[in-house]
Amino acid sequence: MGIRTTLTPGQYGTKQLLKEYGDQLVCVRYRYDKKRNRRYKTIELIVDEQEWIEGVSIPMDRRVHVRVDYGETELRQRVKAAGGFWDAKEKAWVLSYKTVLQMELDERMVGELLP
Repeated sequence: MGIRTTLTPGQYGTKQLLKEYGDQLVCVRYRYDKKRNRRYKTIELIVDEQEWIEGVSIPMDRRVHVRVDYGETELRQRVKAAGGFWDAKEKAWVLSYKTVLQMELDERMVGELLP
């Protein structure tokens, strides 16, 4: 099957699908099957959205080190409550990368990634 046309949302031929799927609609494609003499209209939808940092591909369950300064008592308590623990060797707190993103601590990540 070959793709002959790709349309972006709002172009002629996409308006009904745009009403139905809204911002989830990425594009509409027309595919042609020469063997069966059929034309197929396909759509590409956004079904999930997650944070992503360019050039970094860290699994969400990967443990990372986070710097919390000595006087930041409240933040330290929040890290502990989120399941973080102290790594004395690295002198940093350890949390999952997902938790770090949720707590907006990604600017405080230090050192190497843990297995």
